[in-house]
Amino acid sequence: MEEPLQISLFPLLLLLQSLLVLSLEYSVPDKYFINCGSKTNAGDNFVAESSIRFRFPKDSFTDAEDNKSSTAPPLYRTARIFPSSSTYKFGVDQRGYHLVRLHFYAFSSSRNLSATARFDVSVPGFWLLRNFTLEKYSNSARVEEFYLNIDNDSFQIDFRPLESHIAFVNAIELFRLPDNFISDDFTGDIHISSSVLHTSYRLNVGGPELNKTEDDELRRNWEEDDQYAINGIKYESSINLKYKGDDSSYVGLAATKFIGPDPVYRTARVMNSKSEMDTDLFNITWKLGVKRNTTYFVRAHFYDVTSTPVGILKFSLYTYNNMRQLIKSEFDQNAVPFPFYYDFVVDSDEWEIMNITVGPDKSSTIKNAFLNGLEVMEITNTRGPSSVKEPPNQSHLHLKQGLGFGALAVICILVGLILFRKFRKDEFGKTLDWSPLNAKGGGSSHGRRGSSHGSSIANLNLGLKISFQEIQSATNNFHRKRIIGKGGFGNVYKGNLKNGLKVAVKRCEPGSSGQGLPEFQAEIMVLSRIRHRHLVSLIGYCDERSEMILVYEYMEKGTLRDHLYNSNLPSLSWKQRLEICIGAARGLNYLHKGAAGGIIHRDVKSTNILLDENHIAKVADFGLSRTGSLDQQQPHVTTGVKGTFGYLDPEYFRSQQLTEKSDVYSFGVVLLEVLCARPAIAVDPAIPREQANLAEWGIFCKNKGTLEEIIDPTIKSQIDPKSLRRFCETVEKCVQDDGCERPAMGDVLWDLEYSLQLQRGARVRKVEDDSSSTASASLQLANVRRLPSLSSLDETDDMAILKIDESGSAVGSVFSQMKFDDDRAFGLFQIETRDSYTVQRI
Repeated sequence: MEEPLQISLFPLLLLLQSLLVLSLEYSVPDKYFINCGSKTNAGDNFVAESSIRFRFPKDSFTDAEDNKSSTAPPLYRTARIFPSSSTYKFGVDQRGYHLVRLHFYAFSSSRNLSATARFDVSVPGFWLLRNFTLEKYSNSARVEEFYLNIDNDSFQIDFRPLESHIAFVNAIELFRLPDNFISDDFTGDIHISSSVLHTSYRLNVGGPELNKTEDDELRRNWEEDDQYAINGIKYESSINLKYKGDDSSYVGLAATKFIGPDPVYRTARVMNSKSEMDTDLFNITWKLGVKRNTTYFVRAHFYDVTSTPVGILKFSLYTYNNMRQLIKSEFDQNAVPFPFYYDFVVDSDEWEIMNITVGPDKSSTIKNAFLNGLEVMEITNTRGPSSVKEPPNQSHLHLKQGLGFGALAVICILVGLILFRKFRKDEFGKTLDWSPLNAKGGGSSHGRRGSSHGSSIANLNLGLKISFQEIQSATNNFHRKRIIGKGGFGNVYKGNLKNGLKVAVKRCEPGSSGQGLPEFQAEIMVLSRIRHRHLVSLIGYCDERSEMILVYEYMEKGTLRDHLYNSNLPSLSWKQRLEICIGAARGLNYLHKGAAGGIIHRDVKSTNILLDENHIAKVADFGLSRTGSLDQQQPHVTTGVKGTFGYLDPEYFRSQQLTEKSDVYSFGVVLLEVLCARPAIAVDPAIPREQANLAEWGIFCKNKGTLEEIIDPTIKSQIDPKSLRRFCETVEKCVQDDGCERPAMGDVLWDLEYSLQLQRGARVRKVEDDSSSTASASLQLANVRRLPSLSSLDETDDMAILKIDESGSAVGSVFSQMKFDDDRAFGLFQIETRDSYTVQRI
């Protein structure tokens, strides 16, 4: 009997498994690469737009370059033009992280695209570009690149031209990225997968610019780092790279060829020489221009091209001179290095410069550091529209109109009931307290203005509304020459209203990840309720067309910081600086103790203290302010930590309990800035790390008795020793680590006024020159222990308390008790403030 035929299935299973692995290996998809507005392909990748069935509005059209002999690449010789809102719709084969690239090129044609194009670009849920334009004709393409997570079977990109303008695009790229290309694991509270990453920088550190089609499989462009790097020399290796990331047995930040291509890891920037390697303070720094107060995703690439296999190199990675990560060059068991990377998130400050630094670790036996590649991407969380509405079918038009009128009627009834209830409450004298706004806004257009408390528009001061058209006219349509500043909220423009009033116009940049709706509402609701000589005045606001615009009084001299360092403005005298500090302290004291009900500013810094044409200080920017009835039983507000690094109260940072003393700490840092003309956090990599934090360094110098060495040299000879001593004591009390040891703002104000009197050499004198009053004619104010400040009075407005003349002097009468070294004196005193603080017994 024949044996049955036996076939082993094991080799077949191995073959099937290998085929499955090969099928799962990532390769760059062949779609979508679109040559917009063209009927022909461009190069090897981009296909004609006409070969894909897109539906555009009837007014959409294509445009082609007139001069075919131009040097413009073929990809940029055609464009799709949109006079009205339009959409590209794509089918998505596989959900996950995708890359979107938009190509723009102002080529020569019958239409001047650079002059007539101004538009917004959005995808479902997010704005990609706002108020986008090609400011001038350029012979190079402008490519905007985004990373985003697509969790649907379809995807669309919407183009919306602004009024009287057009939108256009020359080419679009959309394709899926490899799995685990970007992870949420390291980011804590920030969820990258629910945000959009907008590429700001991609540097081939130590190497040449890389061609995106030949050197990088993901078609990324890597630029040289020469213009950004400080210190270090270029280094190139010929070693054969081994990507450990392709080995499934390794779990970590090992790179793949898609994370970074070979040419990036073959070049690096390393320390210059052995003598510099032996210096602990030596480092290599990259300075990158960024937006203020914005969150960035950073990816640093490493491949050890310098070390021998005998040891592992250790060095430190810093951002803004703060330790971020200890880097260890990675080797496998055979002592072969492999590429790896680190991801982290960085919040920029108000300086618009981000510092990334590598330097040797003190514990390492090998003193060296290197970097091979650097990517910086802006994290955008700003919610945009879900989609562009298509023109309705005519058959359904009347039904939709009917529904619209019905909804409008219901809304009108509800608004009427709300206003009626509010009117009844106000009639019976009930106070409507303002509570903190919900920090999480959502939606788009006017719908974005909602919160957990209902629509906030009803709560805003409608009497302050200014039309968008008037603001456009005041700023010459937001002309770039009118820009006088920029912050996390957006650009600030100088404007002139129809009545001739000069104003500062702060326009929110909706596409940024900086301040937004809650700050916009808070600013209006705070400043519409209070008025003070040392708080910047809100002239009006605009919330039309999804705009968030604030209009303030114009402050001729700019910010306090502009007059202290990093500018060409004349140096302020010590007396001017004291008067400015006193003015700012008056404004803050009014916020804390005035009739406004206890407002904590939460972002006190030198850029938020503005100066008018007479150098009168006014506190500005109340977008982060919090309010509430603070008393001895509940002296704090529990809230998420917000503020500016370097000014942030350490106790607030630890406990998340915000108090008035948090403003006092920040103001103490400002006082140190005024004295030393140095930033709160040093951005110069040449400054030793122990001197980077001004508050810590200033207190260290004071305790050591060397504070005079860091005083601004332009004012050192002007300062009276007694005035300096009192000022420094005030600073020291303000920046105490424990909030309960800090003085109240009213006490800070009194100390500053006292320091000014010591500087002026003020003295108590008699009413009549020949009087034989028991009060000594030569009694010096230095003997006075306590004199209440006019600004510390708990009144609704210092304009109501004091009589202000045109020169700015303030005169008032108060009952005061003055304690002298030898006896007490009681009485009514008349105090004149500004050019002299003479105290007279009446």
